[in-house]
Amino acid sequence: MVEAAFLNHLRAIAPRLNALMDRFSEARVLVAGDLTLDEFLTGQVERLSREAPVLILRHEETRQIPGGGANAVYNLAKLGAQVKAVGLVGKDEQGAVLRRIFEAAGIDTTGILLDGDRPTVTKTRISGHARQSVTQQIVRVDRKSDALADPDLQLALADYIRQHLGTVDAVVCSDYGDGVLSAPVIEAALQHSLTVVDTQTDLHRFAGATVFTPNLPEAEKAVGYGIDGWHRLEQAGADLLRLTRAQHMLITRGEEGMSLFSQDGSQHAIPAFNRTDVFDVTGAGDTVVAALTLGLIVGATPLEAAILGNLAASIVVRQFGTATTSVAEMKAALRSLVEPSQY
Repeated sequence: MVEAAFLNHLRAIAPRLNALMDRFSEARVLVAGDLTLDEFLTGQVERLSREAPVLILRHEETRQIPGGGANAVYNLAKLGAQVKAVGLVGKDEQGAVLRRIFEAAGIDTTGILLDGDRPTVTKTRISGHARQSVTQQIVRVDRKSDALADPDLQLALADYIRQHLGTVDAVVCSDYGDGVLSAPVIEAALQHSLTVVDTQTDLHRFAGATVFTPNLPEAEKAVGYGIDGWHRLEQAGADLLRLTRAQHMLITRGEEGMSLFSQDGSQHAIPAFNRTDVFDVTGAGDTVVAALTLGLIVGATPLEAAILGNLAASIVVRQFGTATTSVAEMKAALRSLVEPSQY
């Protein structure tokens, strides 16, 4: 349940939020990120193998969807933005699949370069079920390389970003630690006046970006102490702003909502809009980044943009695996919050 005071505020600004969402399709965004393909293989358990004490599954379905930084790209496109994807894929079928998914969604893939030395980052989740039972994940297989991308590829990505800075309204850096966000790429991305950063580690590498969106564990790792209670949260917000020289720091805190800290000293607590129907938080941070970025582009205040990010995330956590939402779903979710008697 959203607190009454915040709910009243939400009702007051609902027309404004709807008007902002109507303009998402005007936004042009470049995303530099670690592009991942998420695979979900499911099957029914037939028996135990004679070769080893392992289950034998009869394959039923394989789903392939964008993950990692590719999920940020896909979320932006599904919210109506014009998106340029920048990153690396291997010379393999997984890379080709990711390109096809992007192109079908109208995403510009000319900034996706082929890396002949490393595979496309792929996370394959194998799940099984018995008859009339729930499907459960059994194992996950990751395909990736810990080697850095070739220096020439790093420079080529940076050159592409610099060449297209003037054609986009914002740059998003989606860093999952798989090597795309190297120093030359980060330097190029930070040349844009609106840069949104979602990184799991080493926030200081992106110093000078406009907005950071760490979750609570990432924020704690960055500041070097546990964040429990509002006083510690305030201290962390101030320390993170100092560390990154960002204009705004949005700390996402799961069922505790979000906390927004700005260089002008303003602070805002945003409650979670969905605390009960939470099935999977995988990729929810990418959804926050997408809606937040589009809000800022079309003229939202930082608080309004954070509320839009919170609203979008409240939808995707209802679904298993990485997921996206749409403007229509966001508007419906907003209506259900401000007009509960109609539902």
